[in-house]
Amino acid sequence: MSEIHRITFDPNICSGRPSIRGLRIRVKDVLELLASGASHEEILEDYPLLEPADIVAALEYAARQSDHVVLRVA
Repeated sequence: MSEIHRITFDPNICSGRPSIRGLRIRVKDVLELLASGASHEEILEDYPLLEPADIVAALEYAARQSDHVVLRVA
């Protein structure tokens, strides 16, 4: 089941950047923690407002953002 509904955009929160459930935790922050090797458990421990599905939502959002058609001009 998709968790993408947990990603929100609000110009008054994080300057409109994608965040988790309207919290001041950006998707980018979660992704950077994962990329640096932090486990889901470590992230949830450091950010007690996050829920496991929020991490899944951040990954799902990133996957969708990377799926763009590349047009090549000859």
